[in-house]
This record gives sequence, structure tokens and C-alpha cells, in this order.
Amino acid sequence: MSATAEPRRASKPKPKTSVYISVDVEADGPIPGPYSMLSFGAAVAGRQDGDGFTPVADPARDTFYRELRPIADAYVPEARAVSGLDRARLGREGAEPGVAMGEFTAWVRGVARAHGAQPVMCGYPAAYDWMFLYWYLIRFTGDSPFGHSGCLDMKTLYATKAGVPLRSVSKRSMPAALLPGRRHTHHALDDAVEQAELFANLMRWGAVESG
Repeated sequence: MSATAEPRRASKPKPKTSVYISVDVEADGPIPGPYSMLSFGAAVAGRQDGDGFTPVADPARDTFYRELRPIADAYVPEARAVSGLDRARLGREGAEPGVAMGEFTAWVRGVARAHGAQPVMCGYPAAYDWMFLYWYLIRFTGDSPFGHSGCLDMKTLYATKAGVPLRSVSKRSMPAALLPGRRHTHHALDDAVEQAELFANLMRWGAVESG
């Protein structure tokens, strides 16, 4: 190379594409194992590549829902009451967790193939739902289609974009334009679809605001 020649610059690696899947869990206690996940729903929210985020046309179109047989006798009445699900009925009619989690894994991987992307679970807030979902996946299938960290929290996303403390975030604190038009019913599939809409609104919200 001559003294005047410019060194060749390494090209930046192309960003990996993500497909975001909104998940909502209804459980009968604070942690998995001693308590049970009673139902969960999932809805595809959108796809993000190096050019930006593209929401799906209708988050209710590509979804997954299962009600599960409880895995433990213990439950917290107040937690079970949120969903209104009948534990006795689920004991008779609920899906076996291993079967349901296997079907969910196949569905997630099908979504990922269809979008040519790596799947990411998103939730509002994600910590509780991810804890149950990941524990059930590992306990009953030995694997997770999201890996061990493919999770995005919508409350953190809003706090970062708005420049506000995380503990101050609630849906009531968000601008009305960000809120989904669907009701929050505490039915896992309804709420997964509602939160997919919220996630798409947050991802497309470009301005950093402070209230």
C-alpha cells in the first residue's frame, strides 16, 4: 500500500432483524413452580430491521392462546380472581403444559420464519410475564425460542423515550395518542393483542417528551 492510500474501512455488519411478539400471562401467584400459569396469549406486533419498525396490519390476525392445567395446589385467591379462570375446570380441561409449550414454540418459530427474523417477546410490564413464560418453556420443553434474553419491556421503552423515571410510568401517564383503542380485559389473548397495539405505537413514537 502506498503512503497516500487510504486504509480500507470495514463495513458495518447488517443489523439482525427482529419480529416482536406481545405476550400476556394470567397466573395464580407471584412466581412459577409453587404457583401456576393458568393461561397465556400471544400476538405478533411488528418487525424491525435496519430501516426501521413496521407494525402488522392487524395484531389480532396472527395469535396464539392456551389455557393450562395447574401444576400446583397452592394459589393466591386475589391473583386467580384477576383472570376469573376456574382452577377446577382447568384441572379437567386445561392443556398439559408440555404440550402447550411445545405448540407455542412451534408457532413462534413459524412466525420467525415467516418474517425472516429473530423472535423477541414484549410485554407490559414484561418482567412477570417473561418470568412465567421462560420458566414454563425451560421446565417443560428444555428450550426457549426467544433464547434467554429475547425480551423487551414496554414500560422501559416508554420511560427511555419520554425521559421519565421508570417508577413514574403507567398507562395513565402516557399521552392519549399512544394508548390502544382496545380494552384491557384480563383475558390473556385480548390483552396480548391490546399490548401489541401499544407496542407498535411506542415503537413509532419518535419525539422524546417529558410528560
